[in-house]
Amino acid sequence: LGRLRVDGFLLALFAAVAVAAWRPELGAAGSALQLDRLVGFAIAIVFFLLGATLPTESLVRGARNWRLHVLVHGATFVFLPLLGLAAYLTVGRWLPPALALGLYFACIVPSTISSSVALTAVAGGNVPAAVFNATLSGVLGVFATPALASLVATTAGIDLPVADAIRAVMLKVLVPLVIGQLLRPLLAGFLGRHRSATAFADRASIVLIVYGAFCDSFVAGVWHEARWWSLALAIGTMAAVLAIATVALQFAARARRFPPADAAVAVFCG
Repeated sequence: LGRLRVDGFLLALFAAVAVAAWRPELGAAGSALQLDRLVGFAIAIVFFLLGATLPTESLVRGARNWRLHVLVHGATFVFLPLLGLAAYLTVGRWLPPALALGLYFACIVPSTISSSVALTAVAGGNVPAAVFNATLSGVLGVFATPALASLVATTAGIDLPVADAIRAVMLKVLVPLVIGQLLRPLLAGFLGRHRSATAFADRASIVLIVYGAFCDSFVAGVWHEARWWSLALAIGTMAAVLAIATVALQFAARARRFPPADAAVAVFCG
């Protein structure tokens, strides 16, 4: 037992869920903490730090890795939606309609920008390629996710804020990244000597996102509307979908002879 390493990041995630269950009104959208704004600020800080630490040539090289990009977005907007549709048409028959629809929707959304990049960094992956793929996924998702949602739900008459969504990606990701690149000559040395602080910022942004999401779900009563067996079935189904997608992406990366750093991008961004 003495040789077992307790991962502080994992403990922080569980603690975030526990605190959200205890006092969800503190971190829910519109609360006094203004957590939704804080999360947006944390994401911007993460990409500012990435811009200040990553050499420009590595970002350009990551953007040119088209074989990796095709795999990532093929998984995000083709393979995972097919898995979600299969789950919706099979397991969804035994679930409340809203929960069944949630299974499908969880499989058609784009990559979570900050989480996918931060987890790629934790795994020692190709961070510049992850930055490009996560950003492109956010932009493509503005158009692809509503189209995929229309396969199982009526979206006619809904005003989709495409311009607002693209503006949010620009302000939270691209603008901080560019500013970080411009200030890189001044900050690179300092940040290089404090790598632990940038790693902390990556992980802290994920913990904030998880905490806010669970606060919103507890306030909305998601965990009380469904019976325990339907929640267990939904959780088990999503775990199976995640396992299938992860293994499939690992095999695909191996078949294409991607280096381990690119394979990490495929898994966490795809």
